[in-house]
Amino acid sequence: MLYSTEGPYASIGRDCWDGAHLGMAHPRTQAAPSVDLQLVSANPRADLSRYLGEAQALLRDHGCRHIIGTITSAARKEIIPLVEKHDALLWYVCPYEGFEANESVIYTGPCPNQHLLPMLDYVMPRFGHRGYLIGANYVWGWETNRLARQLLHESNGEVTGERYLPMDETDVDRVIADIRTKVPDFILNNLVGPSSHAFLRAYHELGRQDPRFHPSSRPVVSCNLTECELGAIGSGMAEGNLSVASYFASLGTPENRSFRSAIAAELGPGRSPSAFLATAYATARLVAEAITLTGTDDPAVIRSFVTSRPFETILGRLVIDNRTNHASLPAHVGRISLKNTFDIVMSRPPVVADPYLAHPQGQGTIRPGQDRHLRIVS
Repeated sequence: MLYSTEGPYASIGRDCWDGAHLGMAHPRTQAAPSVDLQLVSANPRADLSRYLGEAQALLRDHGCRHIIGTITSAARKEIIPLVEKHDALLWYVCPYEGFEANESVIYTGPCPNQHLLPMLDYVMPRFGHRGYLIGANYVWGWETNRLARQLLHESNGEVTGERYLPMDETDVDRVIADIRTKVPDFILNNLVGPSSHAFLRAYHELGRQDPRFHPSSRPVVSCNLTECELGAIGSGMAEGNLSVASYFASLGTPENRSFRSAIAAELGPGRSPSAFLATAYATARLVAEAITLTGTDDPAVIRSFVTSRPFETILGRLVIDNRTNHASLPAHVGRISLKNTFDIVMSRPPVVADPYLAHPQGQGTIRPGQDRHLRIVS
């Protein structure tokens, strides 16, 4: 396990950490006598310079052949060359910006056609096509907003403004002032950690002062905001805004009720599982089951095994495409309630990941891939 449980995205890291540990502790398949699963954990403390050293220690010193971990795309990209060098597998559970498909990575978190596109398909017909883009000042924010800008233009929409903030930046007054001036139909929030929390609190205050910016009229919409961060924002401060995820704790299925009971028994009755926790849990169980049933941790064997059959998980039936190593995932749009939960307002069944947006989508109003031209970049 390679997760940061300290630093600006600590709440996400803790959910990933807890979900993965519980998933390893609850394998579906009883381990054969010849299989001894050993779990080694490392905490880079959200310091990008530490990820490489911690990953190297896991792979070289501890002999690990599988790493479940990293949250940010910067950290993922930092360790991929090392994972490749050791012929290992990285299991990545977080939403990310797409345009990547690596043989040494299994992607169980959603890419843009599983988060951004469903969100824009829901938002634009209801609120309008004038979007304001804000993001964390690194690859997740840059690339997700770049794609959103392109999709808005292809849908005859407009980008009214675009701003970037460091993860630990909480001074959002200039961004709020710009939004108040430009009055967009919605704000796409790709901030991470304290900057996102500060922005949502400030937007709540803006809506209190000026009814035009109430979320019922002009919502903030996110592709990475889940239950694990709502407490840090403050009770009621994000009410009415929207997020998209492959899992919400409010899903009303019998399987989810059992899952929530199990999480409460392990982590305490006040713990509400997020998509990060649920995906890390499902991924760790998948890793444990694959190693147990094949009798080896050989990454080539495990990759072939997990891409050859479906797996029943808390996310639904998980199918990993052998062409891209990405999982098919559902998309749920949730509205934040006064109780700091998500009321699900739209759900789509699992969709095959299309990390490069190479194919027109089968649902919704956005059709990435149409009228798109490729050029050689040196």
